[in-house]
Amino acid sequence: MSEHIIVSRDRVSIGQKAAFGAGHLVNNLLPGALGVFSFFLLTAFGMDPFLAGLLGGLPRFYDAITDPIMGYISDNTKSRWGRRKPYIFIGAVLSGSLFAILWQLNPENSQMYNFWYFLIFSMIYLTGNTIFSTPLIGLGYEMTFDYKERTRLMGFSQTLGQIAWMIVPWFWVIIANPNLFESQAVGVRVLSIIVGAACVILGVMPALFCKEIDQTNLTNRAELSFKNILNNLKGLFKSIVQITKNKPFMKLCAATFLVFNGFQMVASFSYFIIVFYMFNGMYEAAGTWPAWFSTISAMSTAILIIPIVTRLSTKLGKRKAFIISTLISIVGYALKWWGFNPANPWMIFIPIPFMVFGIGGLFTLMMSMTADVCDLDELNNGMPRKEGTFGAIYWWMVKLGQGLAMVLGGLVLKLVGFDQNSAIQTTETLTNLRIADILIPATTAAIAIWVMWNYDLTEQKSNEISKELVRRRGEL
Repeated sequence: MSEHIIVSRDRVSIGQKAAFGAGHLVNNLLPGALGVFSFFLLTAFGMDPFLAGLLGGLPRFYDAITDPIMGYISDNTKSRWGRRKPYIFIGAVLSGSLFAILWQLNPENSQMYNFWYFLIFSMIYLTGNTIFSTPLIGLGYEMTFDYKERTRLMGFSQTLGQIAWMIVPWFWVIIANPNLFESQAVGVRVLSIIVGAACVILGVMPALFCKEIDQTNLTNRAELSFKNILNNLKGLFKSIVQITKNKPFMKLCAATFLVFNGFQMVASFSYFIIVFYMFNGMYEAAGTWPAWFSTISAMSTAILIIPIVTRLSTKLGKRKAFIISTLISIVGYALKWWGFNPANPWMIFIPIPFMVFGIGGLFTLMMSMTADVCDLDELNNGMPRKEGTFGAIYWWMVKLGQGLAMVLGGLVLKLVGFDQNSAIQTTETLTNLRIADILIPATTAAIAIWVMWNYDLTEQKSNEISKELVRRRGEL
């Protein structure tokens, strides 16, 4: 096999990869922190569980609407600074600042005051986050047109993004530590400011240091204006329809939905199994084992899995790398039956290197493959390129899977007989919970392999498409 040579214009420097990865760290840190902090709506601010549930669910519907709109706006923007980077810069400042403002709640306020304060600022925060994250994803798809360099770029960014998941589990410990803060409410307020400031600093890095394609002289872009809003909406729907007809992309969305949804459905089960099966419902005895389980999972993904998957992809192709990594993850899920051992807690770490192949391989490969799909779309539908809209629809699918997983995960807990008010669970309940913890993600992963089995956008085909695009409109 001849050596793969990357032309200089398609090579992404280590500095640009790091800047893009800093953006992905923010893209993981903000939702991760939001998930942990939301728990303290109940314990620190006395929010009714039903109202807390509404605060978790209602903003998701708003978020699902804004993502495709922002993708379309980013794709059709004309400015001297580019069509992605101005939004990334402004969105980073808004996201970090608004995250801190969102959590300046006080338990002395009435419950309805805190409810409306949090709901309103959630909508504003999510708007800022959409302005940041949707163009960031689109920027990554267009930073290189090289088939293999795309995987290296996404692998590097996902590695840095995993740092967030090494940190987030410890927010539980920090906020609840009476030696650090006089109350959980104070801990939430202070830590939210620290997280927000870090996200502003890291979030502007892609806007300052990443390269962007110059498309200012290319035609067929929509004219964005309030006067033209009806035509803009028609253009958005037309773009979405074109994208849904893209069969390789729909396979990527389906496989992502399956793998991620299966993983997320049982994400909290490990915590319950550690506490109630391994430590008989004694939270103090369980201590930091759940946090270490999450942290080691993220470390394994960043240090071990993503480099291996990236290497597999460059040697065997992206489809085969996905199938292999997903198969390995199924082995990891099966090993949890023996790894979660009350007699030896250290064994919980044995399944991790196998299990995290699933998520680690998924987003590294799928983001790289989505970039290839953007080329196919340009071949079939012409300019403008739709990286922003593709990214928005792909991540909308991820968010849909995450929301559905939360609902279905709660349903599974109910079906296995889990009693949240009891410190001791029955043997039958724990056995069924452990079986579900293995079978659900293993089954969805197996179906995802079937979906991707005939995925046909190979390296050879992608290179042929790139050559045809260059022949049509020249180099970008």
